[in-house]
Amino acid sequence: MSKLRVESFTLSLDGFGAGPNQDLDNPLGVGGTGLHGWAMSTRTFRQHVFGGDGGSTEGVDEEFAARGFQNIGAWILGRNMFGPVRGPWPDESWRGWWGDNPVYHVPVFVLTHHARAPLVMEGGTTFHFVTQGIAVALERAREAAGGKDVRLGGGVSVIQQYLRQRLIDEMHIAISPVLLGSGERLFEGVNLPALGYACTRCESSPLATHVVLTRQ
Repeated sequence: MSKLRVESFTLSLDGFGAGPNQDLDNPLGVGGTGLHGWAMSTRTFRQHVFGGDGGSTEGVDEEFAARGFQNIGAWILGRNMFGPVRGPWPDESWRGWWGDNPVYHVPVFVLTHHARAPLVMEGGTTFHFVTQGIAVALERAREAAGGKDVRLGGGVSVIQQYLRQRLIDEMHIAISPVLLGSGERLFEGVNLPALGYACTRCESSPLATHVVLTRQ
């Protein structure tokens, strides 16, 4: 069976996976963008997110950035990762943070309480809006992935929901040397050892410490 993987999810030194007060100008919350200096230094990130050249082609940061796109056949996102709109959809004008050609290039399943028709984008990305909960989203994502892995993109609340159900097979967490002071704590109230997770890899670069947590 395909794996459910968290990749390149970055935490601050004080444990926050996103800053406070997410809005159109701060998609990762206030200060949240500063967490991702390690990723922005890599060739993989620059190609997938900005569609351009530059960035390192070697080293531990590039290795972890690249593995996040390997063997991925579908994504799952929380609604906040799709956009800042809250409550019922006022219309269908919001089409995601990424423009007409999003970074995913595979089917993406967005968890929401409010139904919306599938949104077909350029480059192979189609956003499907799932109102039936995390289990149904995972079932549909695995079917769409066609035997490849499913990447769980977040945000914090969504990862916590899947963690508490022991549905995540593997997590790559990058710990950035940044202090946010407030925001959303990824492991708040989550007992990882009791859920059967253990650290199976730990490597560092000047920009981040990379750990892999695996369900035993």
